Amino acid sequence: MTDPLNIAPRDKAEILAQALPYIRKFHGKTMVIKYGGNAMTDPALQADFAEDVVLLKLVGMNPVVVHGGGPQIEAALNRLGKKGEFIQGMRVTDEETMEVVEWVLAGQVQQDIVGLINQAGGKAVGLTGRDGGLIRAQKLKLVDSHDPSKAHDVGQVGDIVSIDPSVVKALQDDAFIPVISPIGFGENNESYNINADVVAGKLATVLRAEKLVLLTNTPGVLNKAGELLTDLTAREIDEMFADGTISGGMLPKISSALDAAKSGVNAVHIIDGRVPHAMLLEILTEQAYGTMIRSH
Repeated sequence: MTDPLNIAPRDKAEILAQALPYIRKFHGKTMVIKYGGNAMTDPALQADFAEDVVLLKLVGMNPVVVHGGGPQIEAALNRLGKKGEFIQGMRVTDEETMEVVEWVLAGQVQQDIVGLINQAGGKAVGLTGRDGGLIRAQKLKLVDSHDPSKAHDVGQVGDIVSIDPSVVKALQDDAFIPVISPIGFGENNESYNINADVVAGKLATVLRAEKLVLLTNTPGVLNKAGELLTDLTAREIDEMFADGTISGGMLPKISSALDAAKSGVNAVHIIDGRVPHAMLLEILTEQAYGTMIRSH
């Protein structure tokens, strides 16, 4: 294969040598990776992602993948002639929508990712929150953003009650790469659709992960002037919430990141999934390809 970057052998050796301290530092550590956005829909970026995950596994880290699938769910609902309805950014999920969510996430999307990782030389295994009793959930109570005494019914959208990571630990200790769909189950065995960022954040906390990596369609966290902030502490993020620097679609992502950072995950990375191999570059080099939120 021709080298697309045409790097001299000596430079290649230098690059690999630079990765060594990071490989040593993170050997045996768990990395929870939320996979979504462009990285998930562009075929070249999909292949890069799969290679990155396999490489992390081969150098002794334990990647665990949690995936979303908003656009894929939307496309499936459109095919059925169902119109997606959202309240405060949450998809209203009736019984029929929940069925679609399950077959799109746990069927199509999850199996595509498992296939990509296996094709890249890994051994991926697909799970939902039902497998091994992984994610217990309850109905999400969505409080109105303007009137706290009012709540919205968004159907089968779930809030995590607890996570039992034993199935994930059993797999990752045995050379497998778990790929998790963000579907939980309730006490009457009903299904719940859960925000994938929330699942990734909670799972990282429960697994005592070294890192939580969130792939997004943005360069990372930007300040008011639109410049990338590469290194933030949990406290600085709190201040950015308060003064409105962080708003809109970044809110749920960053609040999951913040919870994880405050609950013992050493570092949370919000990185640009549109950059080829962004994950490797962020984890194994000095170069920042997004925002790192440190726990302290």
